[in-house]
Amino acid sequence: MIGYHEIRKIKVEKAREIVRRILIENNNNISKTARILKITRRTVRRSRDGPLGDRSRKPLVSPNKIKLRLEKLVIREGKDTGYRYRRLSKYIYDKYGIEISENTIKVILRRNNINRRKIRSRNGRVRHLYDYKYLIPFSNMQVDTKHILDYDALPKDVYMHIQFNNLPRYEYNIIDACTRTRFTAYSYEINTTYGWIFMLFVIHWLRMHNVRNHINIQGDNGVEFCSGSKKKEELLNNILNKFNVSFTSIPAGKHYRQGIIENSHRHDDEQFLAIHPIRCKTTKQFMYKAQQWQDTWNTARRSWGIEMNGITPLAKFKKYNTLISDRIFQFPTLLLDNLLQKTGSYVPTNYLFYDSSSISVFITSIASSKEV
Repeated sequence: MIGYHEIRKIKVEKAREIVRRILIENNNNISKTARILKITRRTVRRSRDGPLGDRSRKPLVSPNKIKLRLEKLVIREGKDTGYRYRRLSKYIYDKYGIEISENTIKVILRRNNINRRKIRSRNGRVRHLYDYKYLIPFSNMQVDTKHILDYDALPKDVYMHIQFNNLPRYEYNIIDACTRTRFTAYSYEINTTYGWIFMLFVIHWLRMHNVRNHINIQGDNGVEFCSGSKKKEELLNNILNKFNVSFTSIPAGKHYRQGIIENSHRHDDEQFLAIHPIRCKTTKQFMYKAQQWQDTWNTARRSWGIEMNGITPLAKFKKYNTLISDRIFQFPTLLLDNLLQKTGSYVPTNYLFYDSSSISVFITSIASSKEV
């Protein structure tokens, strides 16, 4: 005869049915039934009085269990952000000031089957844009322009508010691939003059703060840079070579090569443009908020990019112990329209500057201006 424990391994309910049947055949004699099946009398009573299946082993009281409202918070933020336990723990602390351990969050995510969002390449391989481990600060940078009036990215009331109050329409960004430091400017129009002037201003700012290495700036084929024209790109590089800087346009259709700066645009929409512009009725108020957002990004907001490990751009920069001044993080957000009005007449044209020496004098005068 197969023993009770062997049958239980196959099916618990079947084992207890056998105990009940043998118990009835022996006139409900618990001791005799236990001897026949070679089990304890307590097991016989449990089979007779309890359910056929096993009861839950969940404790009735869990004094150390996280509060239900906090568990719901972790579940909601985990679904909304797609972050895993380490990043989610820091995110909740930064957003709500609530400290929840990584292990607790890991258990909550696992218990509620909240999986990490994964973005895979076509062949399943991971392809990094740079060798991040060996990057040095301000050696490889990406530049791009964002159209602020994006109906698909902004709430309708924010979109209408920006349009009605005539706030800046374009955002120019340069971001460092190593530290994720950002430099920002705004304008009401988009053209090559603004794009090139912004790059040159940032370059002079870096050189003024003791950045001496070669700088490579990568951009797309937008009209504000080179428009996909090799002749125009050659002209720009002739100007930038004077400052030990090179510019490279990405091939058409290869937007993933701009992944760092494109990802920052998404955070702009979610954490700045969708919230703060609606509180601004003038360009001055908007630029003040933009300066705060840039300072927050560079000095207070954690980054979870490759080799960043949840620290701020400023903290990552300080790890290198370079001779570069940390005042580089005090970069002023610029309104390019006002910048050109204050420094001279402005004639809209894609080929405004040809002489690199004149540009150098022009930008140096801007960088040393007390107004900026």
